[in-house]
Amino acid sequence: MKTIRNKIIFLFAVIWIIISLVWCLMIYSNQKTIENYNEILQRYLLFKEISQFSQDSINALNHYFINPAEEPQNEFLHLSNKLKKRQDKLNSLKNQSNMIMLMNFDNMIKSQLESMELASSFFQKKNDAKATFHFNEAVKTSTYITETTLLLINGELKTYDHFYREIIQQSKQSLMLSFLTLATTSITIFLIFFKFSNDITRPIVQLTNAAREISSGNFEQIIDIQTKDEINFLASTLNQMRVNIKNLIGEIQKKAKVERELQEHKLLLKESELKTLQSQINPHFLFNTLNILAKKAFLENAKETSNLIISVADLLRYNIKSMGDSTTIQKEMKGLEHYLIIQQARFEERVHYTIHVDENCLFFTLPSLTLQPFVENAIIHAIEPFAEGGNIAIRVQKEDLHINIEIVDNGPGIPNDIVQSILNGFPKNEYKGQSTGIGIHNVIRRLQLFYGKNDIVEINSISNQGTRIILRLPIQGGD
Repeated sequence: MKTIRNKIIFLFAVIWIIISLVWCLMIYSNQKTIENYNEILQRYLLFKEISQFSQDSINALNHYFINPAEEPQNEFLHLSNKLKKRQDKLNSLKNQSNMIMLMNFDNMIKSQLESMELASSFFQKKNDAKATFHFNEAVKTSTYITETTLLLINGELKTYDHFYREIIQQSKQSLMLSFLTLATTSITIFLIFFKFSNDITRPIVQLTNAAREISSGNFEQIIDIQTKDEINFLASTLNQMRVNIKNLIGEIQKKAKVERELQEHKLLLKESELKTLQSQINPHFLFNTLNILAKKAFLENAKETSNLIISVADLLRYNIKSMGDSTTIQKEMKGLEHYLIIQQARFEERVHYTIHVDENCLFFTLPSLTLQPFVENAIIHAIEPFAEGGNIAIRVQKEDLHINIEIVDNGPGIPNDIVQSILNGFPKNEYKGQSTGIGIHNVIRRLQLFYGKNDIVEINSISNQGTRIILRLPIQGGD
């Protein structure tokens, strides 16, 4: 697979090679022109240096005659040596047009060097006449050298006139070639860049359009990108994602339909369950109570019996009247007091209870017959089996956004596994109350259905210390 990275590297290499070739061609052309110019310039400079060193050496010799010290002498010898070195380079300048003149020029330099050497030698020997004679000869020769230098330079100009014109023409051609090369290179690079960018941006645009279609909800358009790089992999992945999203949406729609139907069935089931749970009235309690009243009536002929009968009547009236309806805490607590009066008559001093209700909670609504099964369960398991009886405390108070109802007894407690089974909906040998026939689990289920929440009931039980049942009823759900 050709990656985009490899394509960019290849493009960079091609452009670098093209620019390098153009640069090398232009450098080579300019270098050849510079070398040609430099060669001619070096010929002129050599002639000029010979003429200059010829005059300087004469001046240095004259200064030495005037001031015969070691420093002027060394200066003279140094300049003479430079003139000699320049003379040795004359052979490289010879050609058909200047051979004779260069030979004469070379002889003049030799003559001047010999004259200056003889003049210096006779001066050191104190022979001023011969020293002066040879000095004058050297001066004349230097003059000839200067004149001959001008003639040689003029001859060089005539000889290389055609060459100069060729160089100028070549420079113009190089300039035109440079512009042509620049234009060709620019066009080539532009075409390469255009082709490269088009190969990358075209599939990216297709991906962008496909992503836009998917975001708008169109999952039917197939993404077809034929490349051999990462974009092809990205297109395949996006195409697979499109199919997956399409299938997932289809499954979600099916599940939503099933859930709607299931919710409708749940609502019907709730209504049926509420009616079924609230209609479970066991008349067995009524018979037991009547037996108790019969015994009381037989043993006592007092007002207490009359009050007990009234409590039984009111309790039966409340249970039958409230069946299938919601009620207030005030009415629920009044029915609960009737039930406790009956139980106190039954167990006498073995039953002790306290009720405390916050006045702000009296008109809060809740399902009817909610508290009586919990209290009845406490009497059956915490009081009835024990000769000393027990205590039951009921407290109702408002706390933040909840109405908290606590039912506390000092019985033997409920094992933890049974507590968990009750809360999780799998009660073990659950007892149904004599007065209502409603078990604790059914009460919890009614509360969950009524308020639409699961965390309604909390049961805290400690072995041999008692049980605390807390109902946290949301105010928004019941008030």
